[in-house]
Amino acid sequence: MLARGAAALTAAVALVLVAVAGPASATEPVSLGSSFVLDDAGVLSSSDTAEAEARLEQLSDETDVDMWVVFVDEFTDPSDAAGWANATADQNNLGPNQYLLAVATEGRAYYLSGDSSGPVTEDQLIAIEQERIQPALRQDDWVGAVDAAADGLEDAVGGGTGGAAGDSGGGGGFLTTILVIAAIAVAVILIVVLVRRRKKGGATGTTSSPAAEQIPTEELARQAASALVDTDDAVKTSVQELGFAKAQFGDTATAGFEEAIALATNRLDEAFSLKQQLDDATPDAPADTRAWNSRIIALCAEANEALDAKAAEFDELRKLEQNAPEALARVQQARAAAAAAIEASDARLAELGGSYAPEALATIVDNPDQARARLAFAETQLTEAQTAIGAGDGGAAAVGIRAAEEAVGQAVLLEDAVDKLAADLAEGERSAAALVTELEADIAVAGALPDSDGQVAAAVAAARSQIDAARPHLAGTAKRPLIALQGLQAADDRIDAVMKSVRDAQAQAEHARQAVGRAIMQAQSQVSAAEDYITARRGAVGADARTRLAEAGASLVRAQQLQQDDPQQALQHAQRAEQLAGHAIQLAQNDVGAFGGTGGGGMGGGGGGDMLGAVLGGVLINSMLGGGGSSRSSGGLGGMFGGGGGSSRGGMRPGSFGGGGTRARRGGGRF
Repeated sequence: MLARGAAALTAAVALVLVAVAGPASATEPVSLGSSFVLDDAGVLSSSDTAEAEARLEQLSDETDVDMWVVFVDEFTDPSDAAGWANATADQNNLGPNQYLLAVATEGRAYYLSGDSSGPVTEDQLIAIEQERIQPALRQDDWVGAVDAAADGLEDAVGGGTGGAAGDSGGGGGFLTTILVIAAIAVAVILIVVLVRRRKKGGATGTTSSPAAEQIPTEELARQAASALVDTDDAVKTSVQELGFAKAQFGDTATAGFEEAIALATNRLDEAFSLKQQLDDATPDAPADTRAWNSRIIALCAEANEALDAKAAEFDELRKLEQNAPEALARVQQARAAAAAAIEASDARLAELGGSYAPEALATIVDNPDQARARLAFAETQLTEAQTAIGAGDGGAAAVGIRAAEEAVGQAVLLEDAVDKLAADLAEGERSAAALVTELEADIAVAGALPDSDGQVAAAVAAARSQIDAARPHLAGTAKRPLIALQGLQAADDRIDAVMKSVRDAQAQAEHARQAVGRAIMQAQSQVSAAEDYITARRGAVGADARTRLAEAGASLVRAQQLQQDDPQQALQHAQRAEQLAGHAIQLAQNDVGAFGGTGGGGMGGGGGGDMLGAVLGGVLINSMLGGGGSSRSSGGLGGMFGGGGGSSRGGMRPGSFGGGGTRARRGGGRF
């Protein structure tokens, strides 16, 4: 996969090293007053201020958005424009429909802060910044920048792109951009991304700068998160391609490539472990934060180097250019089989919908539609490959075949995930029913135990309460077996403590074995659901969800390893794996929901939805659409979800009901 760390690193170093003409006043995040304009830099005259205020009052009156503007000499604490603007927005409790333009007049930096849940998308904000605000700031036209920002917000709210005049249009700027660029340059993107001929040293984290130590910590964290996303995509794609090669050539011919992927996976796992430490509730020393993020970048570079070292050899093995007709026929057959299975997935999903609550099916509810989108994209690529073969262009044919191959693989994964979850839910029901029987037996025995301190009575009451709470989750047409199982397991842990005195060693060992077996089953189900969901939608999923999933997988492995020798430790690891995987699903669903304003669903068969589905699935990565990194909550693609510097928004201001989203978009810049 392509990485974009070098460009981001260069930009960050340039931002730090910029020379200023004279002494400037460094300003921390400020408190906003009753007016829309705060000029701490003293660049506006009284008439300028009045003109800017009038324009912003007009914006507020004519739209459902407000904008504040702050001019300071320099940003400090934090020193980066995005961090400063977002901190000021948070400090002043700005709501989702309220925006803040922050300008450092001496530092020559700016940022338009907006909430990810607000009415203006990330792409629209970027267009406003680059096409409207920045040109005015470069001319030191401070009032003109205010007017330009207000004009851009009006255009965006009205359905335009937010960009320069005449650049508006209906249907959403993000999707339009995706479709236009994809239609023009799909072959180039596929060559770059899918054939994976990355230049040596071009992967994320492989390029360093002598001034890297001057990069702000927030930017270093963003680069580390972006490196994780890119490298995880590279490993996932490599695993899928290895599967295709194994089916074609066997295990012996592909052993060397499997070793390279194992090495890359090892480095990636270590990097995810460090990211989990950075994300946990324990505060980290600033030096540790920088060191761990730097180590993440280095580990991702090592992982990419391991894959790069085998890329040419792998391509030589497959020789898609020389064997295009045979490969085309093979992928066409696979696509036909996957297409034939979609109706069965539809029927299975409908059957499950009649038995289980919607939240129990949240990770698969749009799988058939997503599979259709991948297969429609594959069909287009195969048709183009067929044309290329007829024209004698084996290289172009290979590009289409490889893209179709990956899209078909994702469609199969999406279809299989429906059956996997169905099996997991059925097993959850069986386990929950067995645990109810076990708890009822324990309650009967516990009732005869001495209870001088009331602990037995409390455990019995808790068990009865959980049994009563679980029954509705295990009956009717809206069952939630995994939720029922969680509550029953907690009650079982409690009553188990008071039952030890009447159980012999063998009975205790058997009880522990059953408990850890159930916990591992639950964890496996949750980890599998998270893995399938994220893999098939990885073009929109950021570093945080992937980190939780990686740590969940590691905890599950530890639970399995300890299952026989130390059931108690195994139980703790299994429970942690389940919790982390559930959190990964939530984060990933947030990412997909913010993806281009699509909500993640409804992208089935036909036209632009096929292309957008390919982007969502990571078949098309946004290396041509700007790179960089932003909050996982913001709209965007692939590596554009780098995290770093985002903050939750809560509280209220007069006329607004804030909260719920994040301000953590990669944007702004120098002027």
